[in-house]
Amino acid sequence: MSLIEISEKSFLALGRLHRKEALFFATPLCGTCKVAERMLEIAAAAPGAMPVTKLNINFAPQLRERWQVGSVPALVILEDGKPVQTLYAMRSAGDLYEALRLKKQD
Repeated sequence: MSLIEISEKSFLALGRLHRKEALFFATPLCGTCKVAERMLEIAAAAPGAMPVTKLNINFAPQLRERWQVGSVPALVILEDGKPVQTLYAMRSAGDLYEALRLKKQD
């Protein structure tokens, strides 16, 4: 399973379909981003994980500025369309799953 890539324009135009979701900021030539993306694919495929969408930070000036995303790879956890956590260090698929896991009250 690979992550669905979306444009900034599409992301901003869409109403939030999920109460909790994550947005993965990356660039095509970033090797660390490719490793992080592979771990995210594994974590996002696990049962109980929130949806994850990929965005090329080079074409996302509004979100990059608004959410102060300083580097890639970056995983922004959203609740009701607002960032609640930003992860830059993606150590393992297990750690990422913990960040993506929907708790029972969600």
